[in-house]
Amino acid sequence: MMIAEERGNLLKAPVEALVNTVNTQGVMGKGIALQFKKAFPDMFKEYARAAKHGEVQLGHMHVWTADTLDGLRYIINFPTKDHWRSASRITDVEAGLQDLVRIVRDFNIASIAVPPLGCGNGGLSWAEVRPLIHEAFRSLPNVDVRVFPPQDAPAASSMQVNSAKPEMTPGRAALVGIISSYIEQGLTEPTLIETQKLMYFLQLAGEPLRLQFSANRYGPYADNLRHVLIAVEGHYLTGYGDGSAKVLEANPLMPVPGATELANKVLSHNPETRERMGQVLDLAAGYESAYGMELLATVHWVTERAPEGATDEDIARTVADWSARKARMFTPHHVDSALATLRSHGLLEQR
Repeated sequence: MMIAEERGNLLKAPVEALVNTVNTQGVMGKGIALQFKKAFPDMFKEYARAAKHGEVQLGHMHVWTADTLDGLRYIINFPTKDHWRSASRITDVEAGLQDLVRIVRDFNIASIAVPPLGCGNGGLSWAEVRPLIHEAFRSLPNVDVRVFPPQDAPAASSMQVNSAKPEMTPGRAALVGIISSYIEQGLTEPTLIETQKLMYFLQLAGEPLRLQFSANRYGPYADNLRHVLIAVEGHYLTGYGDGSAKVLEANPLMPVPGATELANKVLSHNPETRERMGQVLDLAAGYESAYGMELLATVHWVTERAPEGATDEDIARTVADWSARKARMFTPHHVDSALATLRSHGLLEQR
């Protein structure tokens, strides 16, 4: 049996067919599915259409014919879960493998690259999935099968991006511009935590970003900002990658060459946005770190929602009650310093 386990970027494997793990809802939001979405935007459109019409089902492959010059013939979307939030089930992987083998045989595929089906975001154990893959392909001894065990996502800079370049809207220009200015001011690229907080305060300053913030582990968080980062990754910013990295382990964000200049061109027609960016950067001065920006945003969030008559000591206790992590990290003295900074910038009323 011609089966081998490899490491590296599955999307660059020299094979006739690539297997992509998907859900049945038409969403490719993170991990290897997001890598495929960016590398093969036409494939994603067809998959999303099929999912909308109920044509993507567990246990059945969705096959897209590739039009490339490098020998790749097919992308095979392998449903490993129903909803994108759900966990994968080993029975669905088993059923899917039976159909995958049928597809390989019927389409006369000579070589194929297979990811760790249902592992990663799906939550299945590689120790369970690995033998199922090997057993399934035992009936195809002449097929070159390359299996990619679970591994870290490829570097963001190496991700293949073939999706259409999105328009540099004022909102995207504000994102790129404030990241670029933050780097100049603090001499460090912002993490995902810092980027979320910069945009939190930018919206608070009056920028109409339509970000929907809610209380999260690391303070105020807007999930729809994640969608913006996906759209601009590789076009205007780099570092987000496929979104699979844990928050504290994720790469920092930075503009790609030429993005800052393009953002500045758009911002030159939006002086109000520039003024708001300046206000946020002034606020962030001295707090240019994930810790500092999380502290400022958390204290602001808590204070704005505190009952009338709450004291600074009450604010510090509420911050500590947010989570054991915050109680350990944010001392009453640090909360007091953040309160003083927020008040001096007019973001909180004096108590």
